[in-house]
Amino acid sequence: MASMNLFTTISVAADGRNPTSYFPRRRPNTATFAVNSPESTPEIELEFIGPKPESDGSYTMDKAKAISGEKLLRNIMLDNKIELYATYGKLMNCGGGGSCGTCIVEIIEGKDLLNERTNAELRYLKKKPESWRLACQTIVGNKENSGKVVVQRIPQWKK
Repeated sequence: MASMNLFTTISVAADGRNPTSYFPRRRPNTATFAVNSPESTPEIELEFIGPKPESDGSYTMDKAKAISGEKLLRNIMLDNKIELYATYGKLMNCGGGGSCGTCIVEIIEGKDLLNERTNAELRYLKKKPESWRLACQTIVGNKENSGKVVVQRIPQWKK
């Protein structure tokens, strides 16, 4: 059986002396990633309707996908660079803490794919329609469901 040298000798001559240091030989860094097939990981498709109509009367549409139950709607929108806040909200939002109410969205389709309203939403959206949600409090999916959610951005701008 061949012997393995676990140490490498390095000579250092920084101050005139010739000390010898031993360093264990390093193994290459490796990482193992589990890859799930698309059918085993439920995904939620999201469509975001723009807040104001274009000159031709149509609304802009942004799309994104998310793994079910892993992210808040706010984070999905920010990660995909989808406008979330109106002017005031851009300056004065609470950063996702649920304490300002500036990240209001309207769920047009797919309400059953989201979590129930939180206490913060019940407080800030007391007099708003049931379809309105705070993006920072809305979890997209529940790790088991999949489907499509259609979101109206900044619904208070609608006519």
